[in-house]
Amino acid sequence: MRKVELYDTTLRDGAQTEGISYSVSDKLRIARKLDSLGVHYIEGGWPGSNPKDMQFFKEIKKSHMKNARICAFGSTVRAHTTPAKDANIKALLKAETEVVTLFGKSWNLHVKYVLKTSLDENLKMISSSIAYLKKKGREVIYDAEHFFDAAKDDFDYALKTVLAAEEAGADIIVLCETNGGMIPSAVAGIVRRVQPKIKAPLGIHTHNDCGMAAANSIAAVEEGCEHVQGTMNGYGERCGNADLIVCIGNLKLKLGIDCISDTQLKKLTEVSHYISEVSNMRHQNNQPFVGESAFAHKGGVHINAMVKHPLTYEHIKPDLVGNKSRFLVSELSGRTSILLKAKELQLGLKKEAPHTKKILKLLQDLEHEGYQFEAAEGSFELLMKKAMKKYKKFFDLEGFRVIIEKEKDGKVTSEAAIKLKVNKIEEHTASEGDGPVNALDNALRKALLEFYPALAKMHLTDFKVRVLDERVGTAARVRVLIQSQDEKDSWGTVGVSENIIEASWQALVDSVEYKLLKDKR
Repeated sequence: MRKVELYDTTLRDGAQTEGISYSVSDKLRIARKLDSLGVHYIEGGWPGSNPKDMQFFKEIKKSHMKNARICAFGSTVRAHTTPAKDANIKALLKAETEVVTLFGKSWNLHVKYVLKTSLDENLKMISSSIAYLKKKGREVIYDAEHFFDAAKDDFDYALKTVLAAEEAGADIIVLCETNGGMIPSAVAGIVRRVQPKIKAPLGIHTHNDCGMAAANSIAAVEEGCEHVQGTMNGYGERCGNADLIVCIGNLKLKLGIDCISDTQLKKLTEVSHYISEVSNMRHQNNQPFVGESAFAHKGGVHINAMVKHPLTYEHIKPDLVGNKSRFLVSELSGRTSILLKAKELQLGLKKEAPHTKKILKLLQDLEHEGYQFEAAEGSFELLMKKAMKKYKKFFDLEGFRVIIEKEKDGKVTSEAAIKLKVNKIEEHTASEGDGPVNALDNALRKALLEFYPALAKMHLTDFKVRVLDERVGTAARVRVLIQSQDEKDSWGTVGVSENIIEASWQALVDSVEYKLLKDKR
């Protein structure tokens, strides 16, 4: 079976994403997770550029990598400088990594306007840097920056740069599509021209400015590249790099190329979500292979077909990449999704039963009002059980009041007072909070905790507000989605109203009631 090596640059290229800032601890955690996935090379950073990266290279030596080799990244020597005297080369050696990734200029445009030196001097810079690092016992990966633009502009000179790298002893030569402006046919054509002229293994490094990075990487592999560079979840400067998650899925499952094991492939979804968490970036629901929506089905026709045979609307078995199929409850999904949910909850609902028709009608009416149950399965379960009269109230609300006060010094305080009954016992309490919804949440829990101590183990993890008709301005109806969790589960609930406090209250109550309901199962 043909093999392709994976090279991850999340810790360097990915760290250049707007909104990402990794600590040394973050980088170490990500590196260990990448190693568990089976990545062959992990680029740790540029040791000559900042103290944080040098600290990472010092700390990573204490971790015993099972699969990956750690790479230090840097540039070739400056013009008219020897490697032994170049600060960047010294820093690369000081990092003491087994592998050094060196980038150099392929494009005469960059040589002239960025380096401001001659074309011959650029070739010397490439060859002297690589030869020096090889003498120091390093494996050298050479990244030919802007190679594809360079090849379109002056193919002969672009080729001279990678030939110089090969002659100097580069172990792998990586053709970089740095500006992200190429399409797969152009990338394939240039790789096809270069490959017969280079004996060293060829690699590919692409950017996503045209949305083609992963496709360009696959096209290069089909033309003979044996080494693929990218980042987890496609993180990177501007529009990002090739998403290594997508590349792995396609290499392994579409091309049958050995890049990681089947067992490691099952970790793909977990690793993708883990790295988005450490990066403090929202995971993209529609990310291929690993997104929460990658195998989610909403349309009634789709769900009906999926129940009969999973291949009808899924291109692979989700569990191959550690993901799973989901059937979304909505007005579009018809009775099938309702029946599937009822089966999951052991409610014994039949397709033609009056309750089924009632729930479907209720669902359609509520979605017309602005409710959405795809991310609020807790609210939908409550809706079903109430419609089927299989639900008993845990408490009755007598009323609530929320007060927001701004003082002269600018301090804003929120206080909520709640009156409710539990088993005919009246409870009246008040609580402050960081905002009106937090105050309501605190007051509700305070009132119920004596009766339901398990609520102490539950907390809110996310709170989202969506304006449903912005044309109405501040009078618009809003949808509030709340995500809650306890020590075992996580669930979503929803509320809709022209009053944001009322919408929040609906979602809060559903959240608490769902917790109490599931604890009784």
